[in-house]
Amino acid sequence: MSDTFDRLWAGLAPLGRDRTTGGYRRLSWTPVDAELRAWFAGEADARGMTVETDRNGNLWAWLGEPGPDAVVTGSHLDSVPNGGGFDGPLGVVSALAAVDELNRRGLRPRRPLAIVVFVEEEGARFGVPRLGSRLLTGAITADRARGLTDSDGVTWARAMADAGLDPDRMGADPDRLSRIGVFVELHIEQGRSLARHGAPVGVAATVWPHGRWRLDFSGQADHAGTTRIADRNDPMLPFAETVAAVRRAAVEHDAVATIGRVWLSPNTSNSIPSRVRAWLDARAPQEAALRAVVAGVDTAARLAAAQHGVSLSNFQESFFPRVDFPRDLCHRLAALVGGEDTPAPLLSTGAGHDAAILASAVPATMLFVRNPTGISHAPEERADPADCHAGVTALTEVLADLTDAKS
Repeated sequence: MSDTFDRLWAGLAPLGRDRTTGGYRRLSWTPVDAELRAWFAGEADARGMTVETDRNGNLWAWLGEPGPDAVVTGSHLDSVPNGGGFDGPLGVVSALAAVDELNRRGLRPRRPLAIVVFVEEEGARFGVPRLGSRLLTGAITADRARGLTDSDGVTWARAMADAGLDPDRMGADPDRLSRIGVFVELHIEQGRSLARHGAPVGVAATVWPHGRWRLDFSGQADHAGTTRIADRNDPMLPFAETVAAVRRAAVEHDAVATIGRVWLSPNTSNSIPSRVRAWLDARAPQEAALRAVVAGVDTAARLAAAQHGVSLSNFQESFFPRVDFPRDLCHRLAALVGGEDTPAPLLSTGAGHDAAILASAVPATMLFVRNPTGISHAPEERADPADCHAGVTALTEVLADLTDAKS
């Protein structure tokens, strides 16, 4: 099993990797994405699996004939810019390795089994995360998705068409959803809970509510060397005060909140900006705390903008409510992974995942693999080989149980 995982990982690792930073740039509907999709299709085909692309661009590989009440696993292959290699791909590689392990043990699933690779999970190119699973479940409309643009103004529809798919077919897919009896996503933990527990694998119980909000500060462009301080309408000033307000609001409400993406114009060293656009990412254990964070940031931003003669507009780009995975399913997996006497830890997470989107329509949960540093969305993200192998073993046990596999 470990040899299979290591071989698969070595084959995938070079794709989209920056040799200078060690990070990854795997964006949807790019040449690198095409390589990743071809890699998955080739590995699935080598295992005798039937590969298909659904109307939204998600990849499915079926062991045997597709059918109802299927057990589905998998994750995603895209990354944030200069991200780590484990976020997403660990779940895909582990799923393929688990299929091999079932075969090695001579176990034949009695329920249909599939591996799925969701497209645009990170939202790194088109700005909306979990787009493939949201389209599948109808959580976002096809019209909105088709009109999303990347930083170069390329629409999702155009990029999808350039990749050889028909964007006019996008949208909710209730027939495909109806095939899924249960979905289990394996993922690297994006935090250090398992390191504190001293456990290599855990089970997700809860995903925090979270969302993204865009703030546009509009001022007056002018010359940096000739405009008096008193005469300026500089949008960078209320923006800077807003960044500090984000931190204060997160601490006050026991939440996490970040401004990690900024665009400004004209973006030259000798000009006062005319506009600053920023994206707020906020997450909290409960929705009330999350809403309080966003309200506090909005109030601080508006006060700062008014003080500096700058206008402000903002809107919610995405919002995901709290998800509590089915308790009976979580406890079942915890016992399978850790044993009845020492079940695997049940964890909550502030990170969004495709499993949380699917949970609105089908029973779903997740397995987490220990991340010794807790770092994610960065080149330093990692999981030790022994823990990756433990993850494959855990996923194999789960798939064998859920599919009622027999020799």
